[in-house]
Amino acid sequence: MRAKNCVELAKDFLKRKFDESEYFADKKSERDYRFEHSVRVANIGKIIAEKEGMDSDAMVIACLLHDISYCNEFENREDSRNHGRYSAKIARPFLEEIGMDPEIIEEICYGIAIHVDDEADFPGKRTAFALTVGDADNIDRFDAYRIFENLKWVKYDEMTLSEKNEHVSRVLERLEKYKNLDFATKASREMWLEKLEYQIGFYEKLRAQIENSELR
Repeated sequence: MRAKNCVELAKDFLKRKFDESEYFADKKSERDYRFEHSVRVANIGKIIAEKEGMDSDAMVIACLLHDISYCNEFENREDSRNHGRYSAKIARPFLEEIGMDPEIIEEICYGIAIHVDDEADFPGKRTAFALTVGDADNIDRFDAYRIFENLKWVKYDEMTLSEKNEHVSRVLERLEKYKNLDFATKASREMWLEKLEYQIGFYEKLRAQIENSELR
């Protein structure tokens, strides 16, 4: 089967698993976010793969399926930490069913399995391809939408001015440290730094606006 057809089948499989999920049945916004995040990660992975000479269709498939285990409910923190390994278990029989090359299946599943905490429950090679699945995931988690998500999560709008200032200062301190994280490829690191600088720029502007909210 042609790789392009496999990409479409993977996207349809992801959507079907989410649409049929009992966990997502009454959580439309959460389901939509997880699907849209998976597509964004796939698009990021494709750009990196093309720049680095990897199999871009295989990368898109790996990224599409990296969070597919969210179709099931995670009962505790351990389940959440294992979601990459759970996703690989769901992805493997699907990839075998559509007739993908066994070596490609192994690399895709290993990349999915390790994308959370760099650990898999089966042997594999930490290739640039496998590591890029996690890189693409991290890059999307530090783009524009995540700024909104984070501010919503901490209930920024309910904070006092002093609390807002303290929160923004903590975020900026953390973002500066993230500049030194390692990435599998040059393309991944360049994209990461671009997203990181965007977030730093946003929070610096937000801090300046906070400071301007008091008379001097």
